[in-house]
Amino acid sequence: MPFGPASRLGVSLFDETPPIESVNGLSSEGLEAIINAVYRQVLGNAYVMESERLSVPESQFKRGELSVREFVRAVAKSDLYRSRFFTNAARYRTTELNFRHLLGRAPIDYAEVRSHSDILDTKGFEADIDSYIDSDEYQNTFGENIVPYIRGYKTEAITNLVQFTHTFELVRGASSSSLKGDLAGNSPKLNSLIINSTPTAVIPSTGDSGTFRTPADAPLTRRGSFGTPSSKVYRIEVTGYRAKSVNSISKFRRSNKVYLVPFEQLSQEYQRIHQQGGVIASITAV
Repeated sequence: MPFGPASRLGVSLFDETPPIESVNGLSSEGLEAIINAVYRQVLGNAYVMESERLSVPESQFKRGELSVREFVRAVAKSDLYRSRFFTNAARYRTTELNFRHLLGRAPIDYAEVRSHSDILDTKGFEADIDSYIDSDEYQNTFGENIVPYIRGYKTEAITNLVQFTHTFELVRGASSSSLKGDLAGNSPKLNSLIINSTPTAVIPSTGDSGTFRTPADAPLTRRGSFGTPSSKVYRIEVTGYRAKSVNSISKFRRSNKVYLVPFEQLSQEYQRIHQQGGVIASITAV
């Protein structure tokens, strides 16, 4: 899906940066860059002091004894990771951050969160870390040599619009941290939202360049039957419509649209927008 003006949602750096992959013959500088990228992703943009670095796994990776995936595993199982995101964090906060750090997305639903909670209860912390890294999803997406990256805003990484909105509860831009700058701290952000399958508002980044303005020729459009009388309604702002087959540039100069959609039809509308080459600028409850 062409994400277009991703800066509206604060994910332009993610969208514009290609995956970081280890290949044969990398220089020492290239290997060091991969190590730093793993620390940055797995530790959620947290600063790592020199004394906290994992010297033994780093050396093993540089000598070719560890793949990127196994180095990711070493960092995620380290005392450094455990102390920041497990020992002092609420159970569901640990799980939602594991999804952000190791799979680059938000959890799909409560059942997925609960399954990892069960692993923590029955097998412990290290077995739970293995369950992410040994999953088919991890292997199919990152393989042995690609550093995990934030991908929860892309349709290939999520199953519904609710999960899409939850991504922005876990990460709001490339400079956001899993700890500092996040008011949630070590408390869960998605627990009740996932249990109730509740989408959250996705607001454009602040600043003139990130402001969505509806042109005069783009009135509000109601989609669907609006479900039941008690249905919650969400305002979806869409911009950057593109023809997905021949022309890469939108046919319409003024293509911004605003849709009012009932909760029951959010996922269906999300798929329709994606199929027509639209870019979601924001989602808010009305």
